[in-house]
Amino acid sequence: MTLLIFDCDGVLVDSEVLAHAAMADLLSELGRPISVPEALKIFSGKRLRDALAAAEAWLGAPIPPELAACAGERLLATFRRELKPVSGVRQAIEAMPYPRCVASSSTPDRLRVSLEVTGLAPLFGGHVFSADQVENGKPAPDLFLFAARAMDVPAADCIVIEDSALGIAAARAAGMAAVGFVGAAHANPDIAERLAAAGAEVVLDVMTDLPATVERLVTARR
Repeated sequence: MTLLIFDCDGVLVDSEVLAHAAMADLLSELGRPISVPEALKIFSGKRLRDALAAAEAWLGAPIPPELAACAGERLLATFRRELKPVSGVRQAIEAMPYPRCVASSSTPDRLRVSLEVTGLAPLFGGHVFSADQVENGKPAPDLFLFAARAMDVPAADCIVIEDSALGIAAARAAGMAAVGFVGAAHANPDIAERLAAAGAEVVLDVMTDLPATVERLVTARR
């Protein structure tokens, strides 16, 4: 049985520009400005605790917890107003007859808001997993292996769809096939190159190509 494991940010929902703009705003408030493209390079794919640790390293000082919490609430408010699903993702998911789940570096609260606001939550039900549930975030394989165990599918039968090099590396470390996606608003040619270098078997720039790509990967593994 094939299991499809979807990252959330940048794969299901077009959130990366919004999220990394929020991080850039936070760092600017603390006196160390950073551009959104720079923030994407440094923080993309990391879970919150790892992203905050990287931000503190960038600052050279701790981030006050109350300021980080306030920034997180502002981001969720922005998601509720502005977040959209990735173009064509619902149709692509509905065209594939395989069990599926979400495995994301986002916190459970952010995942819930992201999937509810974009109307994608019913496609996954309770099969939504956060890196907060495992010891090590991406590029460690922990989250994807956790998701596979929860769905009772061997790792070798899983296909991961990811937009970050950390996520692709995590999928390959887990022994899973990896499809890179570069069709969200934050993507550029550099990202496609990084996904391929990290081990993506295919890199797509439109979701309409995902069903046929999955079928090719499934057939190749039979």
